[in-house]
Amino acid sequence: MKKCVVLASTLLAFWSLALAGEGAWTGVVSDDHCNAKHSAASDAAAQCVAKCVSGGAKYVLVSGGKVYQLEPQDKFAGLGGKAVKVTGMEDGGTIAAASAEPTQ
Repeated sequence: MKKCVVLASTLLAFWSLALAGEGAWTGVVSDDHCNAKHSAASDAAAQCVAKCVSGGAKYVLVSGGKVYQLEPQDKFAGLGGKAVKVTGMEDGGTIAAASAEPTQ
């Protein structure tokens, strides 16, 4: 009986995480001023994102035609204009990133 309770609890926990939006996204780190303008990684995009962020813009992820807000912002320093893989939880268009890695 105890094994059944543990198994049921584990399955419920994984199911809850799936509903909460845990996952992985690939895309390009842009900024909330330019948004999807930087849907392709490039040196020009990196320069533009760096300039916009230094002026107060926030990092965003352009992935699959959608723009996601990103938190925490400090995980994306140096990744502006680059192709990345982000893992974390998505809620209401914001990704709470557990990790962010360049893909190129």
